[in-house]
Amino acid sequence: MKTNLKAGDRVRLLSMTDDPDPIPAGTAGTVVGVYPHSDWTQVDVDWAGGRSLMLSIPPDVVERLPADTTN
Repeated sequence: MKTNLKAGDRVRLLSMTDDPDPIPAGTAGTVVGVYPHSDWTQVDVDWAGGRSLMLSIPPDVVERLPADTTN
């Protein structure tokens, strides 16, 4: 699955269903790296609050925030 995310993008998590200790929905973060696979994409994110956790898209869902968003 192709994603348009790239390192440096700001994102907000909408849902993370398959992680035993998920990032709370609504948390913002900065994309550190994007690693495409054949039918999914792994996205490394530094989240607000100092936590780092990779997304698996799908099933995780994020929205890209405007470039001027700092929260």
